[in-house]
Amino acid sequence: MDKNFCKKRIAVYPGTFDPLTNGHVSLIRRGLEVFDQIIVAVAWDTPKTPLFSLEERLEMIDEVFAPEPRVIGEGFQGLLVDYVRERGGSVILRGLRATSDFEYEFQMALMNRRLNRGLQTMFLMTDYKWLYISSTIIKEAAKLHGDVQGLVPEPVLRRLHQKYGTSKD
Repeated sequence: MDKNFCKKRIAVYPGTFDPLTNGHVSLIRRGLEVFDQIIVAVAWDTPKTPLFSLEERLEMIDEVFAPEPRVIGEGFQGLLVDYVRERGGSVILRGLRATSDFEYEFQMALMNRRLNRGLQTMFLMTDYKWLYISSTIIKEAAKLHGDVQGLVPEPVLRRLHQKYGTSKD
């Protein structure tokens, strides 16, 4: 029997997840149809200034996916290809919303492939109902007291209300 036949299929879904959106959640759930485990790898190093700390972002991922043991949230630093190898993954999972995402994602996939020839990148198209949302747009709307309910999971919505002082509690 092929020794890879029983090997666990692990995908790493990297990003800042500041905050986690329903688009991210949809992509992870769909990814679980293909992979045995998905590691949601929250980037420590980011050129953006995050609204939520790394710990808060990981807590939100844990809350949202508490009933799903095949989803693990972890922070990572350094090269993604090194992290994926250390975690036993062979695939980087990425979402595409529009053609504007493609060029950047294509460049990243090629660089990652150059750095580790055994690593694949798999792209999933975002569900049509989440095409227009991004973490940045969610934060901008929430900051200005816009209603983002239904665009983010409830634990994220609560934390956005707390951060921006718009809590209904």
